[in-house]
Amino acid sequence: MRPRTIPGSSGTVRPMRLLGDPVLRSSAAEVTGFDPELARLVEDMYATMYAADGVGLAAPQIGVPLRVFVYDCPDDEDRRHLGAVVNPRLTEADGVVVGGTEGCLSLPGVTATTPRFDRAVVEGFDPHGEPVRIEGTGFFARCLQHECDHLGGELFTDRLTGLRRRRALRAARRAPWARGG
Repeated sequence: MRPRTIPGSSGTVRPMRLLGDPVLRSSAAEVTGFDPELARLVEDMYATMYAADGVGLAAPQIGVPLRVFVYDCPDDEDRRHLGAVVNPRLTEADGVVVGGTEGCLSLPGVTATTPRFDRAVVEGFDPHGEPVRIEGTGFFARCLQHECDHLGGELFTDRLTGLRRRRALRAARRAPWARGG
């Protein structure tokens, strides 16, 4: 078996965009070219995600308003799921709604119990333009939904209500990385 390269090993860690950056609140554009520029973006996204100890990263989180996300995420049975999806569409999100602790690389240190469906299916393309269909359950389903939300300009805090939402947003305002904080 021939050795494969480690995703992100040739990538450059890019600065993370944080809550308050307008790119995080805009809908990302469709990718139209499956070219070396896209391959470089994906490599940089893996490198950035690993440097930040994340399990998923959407392109807008590094300031690129394109519909791309990468993931290296376990499911609830501790099976590893690794990949990149270009122009993803969340085609199914169903099952029971589970509240689980969720955070975001664009809101470092802020977590909250966030409701998500326990099963999700994403369809799109790999970085070479080949169609992919990814199905996830448990924590991996949470990751898929979270990253798809980013591409539509949503953050996990948008799924919170009441006291949970107020506490999460207060924690973000008080965080050392917050503008003026």
